Formats: sequence, C-alpha cells, structure tokens
Amino acid sequence: MPGEKDLNTLLKTMRPALNPGDFVFCVLPSLHVIDLNEVLLLFKEAEGYTVIVSKELADDLQLEYSFVAAWITLSVHSALDAVGLTAAFSHALAAGGISCNVVAAFYHDHIFVDKKDAEKAMEILWQLAQLAA
Repeated sequence: MPGEKDLNTLLKTMRPALNPGDFVFCVLPSLHVIDLNEVLLLFKEAEGYTVIVSKELADDLQLEYSFVAAWITLSVHSALDAVGLTAAFSHALAAGGISCNVVAAFYHDHIFVDKKDAEKAMEILWQLAQLAA
C-alpha cells in the first residue's frame, strides 16, 4: 500500500503517539559492542555509527550521550516522497520553542524531542492536526 502524499490529509490524520521510555543518540566506532536487535535506529556516518537506543541500554553498556529524548511516532502512513509534512510539524514545534530530531522510516515519521518537552510537543502536534481538519 502506498503512503499518503497529500499534506492536508497527512496533517489531519497524523495521530501523534508518545512511545514509552527514554531514548538517546550514541556514536559507536564499531557495532561489535551492541546487539542490533536492541537498536532503534542505525545510521553509518563518516565519524562512526549513530545509534538510537533506550537510555537504559546505553547506561548498561556505558555509552556516552548528551541528549535524553522522548520518541513520538506520527501514526499516519506517509509516503517517502510526500512534500511538506516535516516542514509543517518542525515549524510548529520550533514556534513552541521545541527542537526536534526527525527520522523518516518506510511507514511513519518519528520525532525525537527533549524529554522535558514531550507533553508540550504532543499538544502542539495535536493542535496542528486539528487545524488541518
């Protein structure tokens, strides 16, 4: 099933969901120190492997991190070539003083915000959806 491309439909049906837990971004020089089944995201950069994992796992493995995030999933199935969704929600969050780190996966967009901003971010995203409806 193809993903949704219409921006108005994406916004009014995005249904943000706050996932339980605390999440962190870490950089690893190699992958031998971690079980990939416990990794939420893996991205290879020139400087090393960026992973998003639970804070609990990072603490257990004594991995360094500087940012503890809440993870919000937009439940709408967005097309990878849809235009404007990221701009719309990142602009709304920025207007609320909230920084976001975005991952576009095959089915859904995932937003990582500072843990302390999770509830405010959810309110902003729901308001944005209601404005589009």
